[in-house]
Amino acid sequence: MTFNHISTEEKQRALSELRSAKELFASRGWFPGTSGNLSVRVGDFDANDFHFAITASGKDKTVHTPEDYLFVDREGKPSEPTKLKPSAETLIHCEIYRLTGAGAIFHVHTVFNNVISEHFWNRGSVPVDGVELIKGLGNWEEEAQIEIPIVPNYADIPRIVPEVTAKLQAGIPGIILRKHGIYAWGANAFEAKRHLEAFEFIFEYVYRLELLKQGR
Repeated sequence: MTFNHISTEEKQRALSELRSAKELFASRGWFPGTSGNLSVRVGDFDANDFHFAITASGKDKTVHTPEDYLFVDREGKPSEPTKLKPSAETLIHCEIYRLTGAGAIFHVHTVFNNVISEHFWNRGSVPVDGVELIKGLGNWEEEAQIEIPIVPNYADIPRIVPEVTAKLQAGIPGIILRKHGIYAWGANAFEAKRHLEAFEFIFEYVYRLELLKQGR
């Protein structure tokens, strides 16, 4: 599907969803120092042909401006003429969309997701055992046990992409970059938000549980 065939209404809906998510997450302090990025896919999905709206690079996410977002294609290139640059990590969004067909991807930086990614770095994943909020990720198995994958963080973003490809797990709608932040996705913006909130609760739970274990 070409970008011009995507309806204006769908494009506007994506921008509205991004604005709402940005405002909510900014109020929680999840975008320190202009960090983080959000995207919502528009139009039909084909792994080789899709478009999405994404936050522009270097913008203060605590305020709203007409230059907060732009639309890009499956290669992370602008879908229409613009002077804006997409977020530096757009290629990671491209790969997650390609692999999952998700409808939205939200990436934030918090102290808990940074600390927990470093604490379990040698393991390569964050172990989660029987936490109720696993259900928020769509897993309703009683006393479920999951492993949230951690991938290395490089300054050269293209180096991260194959790491994401290798470690994405079916049934785990998220992946953590070491000492960087969580990428969470879902079929739409509502689901991506739910998954992100569940991950953040889980990270804080695991962190505090580790402290209790060490204090015994």
